[in-house]
Amino acid sequence: MLERMARLLHKDETAEPAQVAAAPSPQASQGAVTDEQLITAIRTVYDPEIPVNIYDLGLIYGMRIGDDGGVEIDMTLTAPACPVAGTLPRTVEDAVRQVPGVSSAKVELVWDPPWTPDRLSDEARLELGMM
Repeated sequence: MLERMARLLHKDETAEPAQVAAAPSPQASQGAVTDEQLITAIRTVYDPEIPVNIYDLGLIYGMRIGDDGGVEIDMTLTAPACPVAGTLPRTVEDAVRQVPGVSSAKVELVWDPPWTPDRLSDEARLELGMM
């Protein structure tokens, strides 16, 4: 599962897997927050201009789950001048906060590497008629 997630989250071959996949906390094995739960929550957030969720668009570059249930997410946008730059990160934080066990959520917008259509998941490609 982590290999698939790494391919979906970060197509850059030079990336360290730790930058891509959620780093599990020691509590994860005790039923605490998992990366799958976060992905499910993030998949409820859609780009308002593209009928695909932001996870399958490849906008999520990394997730970290702290021992206290705090979640940090690195995400990008399809373009720096994206009109939802001020609201989409907050929407992601709100969705992630709904996951049981999450104590806080913080989204950091990152621009390196820039987003390209190569980051689209196969599911997104199918939805957009690119396959």
